[in-house]
Parts: sequence; structure tokens; C-alpha cells
Amino acid sequence: MMKARKRQNTSLPTMIPELMLVSLETVTQRALLIAENKCSPAEYARMLSEKAEAAAATGLTLISSGGRATAVSMLAPWYRRAVANARRLRKE
Repeated sequence: MMKARKRQNTSLPTMIPELMLVSLETVTQRALLIAENKCSPAEYARMLSEKAEAAAATGLTLISSGGRATAVSMLAPWYRRAVANARRLRKE
């Protein structure tokens, strides 16, 4: 049986610095992959698709809230992807 995942409520003052750090980590890891010619076509595709998906999710959040979305809810798709990327790239 799978364990239920706890939803992490992150505040904006916590989210922004962490987003900056994991984004820097991800960019650095990917730059190294590219420099060493070890970046797979799947990773290149992921670089593009994840941004389009996060932008679409942010847009949907903004539209569905009637323009009253919080900064945390609009940054959440970017934050989740950046944290997941950093975690995944650390393992490679």
C-alpha cells in the first residue's frame, strides 16, 4: 500500500529563497550535463515542456480565481517542478 503524501504548505518568504536556490542548482547541473555532452534529448525536451506546463498551470490558477490568486498559488507550479528537478538531477 502506498503512503499518502502530505501536502506541504510553504509560505512565500520560505518559497522564494528556496525556489532561487533549487533553480540555481538545476541550471548548474544542466549546464554541466551540456558542457560534458551528457545531456539527453529527454532532458532537453523536459527543459521546454516543464516551463510550458508551469506557465499553463499558473494561468489556470489565475483564471479560476477570477484574478484573485495568491502569489504562493501562482508560484507553486514553478516551485514544485524546480524542487523535483533539483532532487532528480542530484541522483544523476
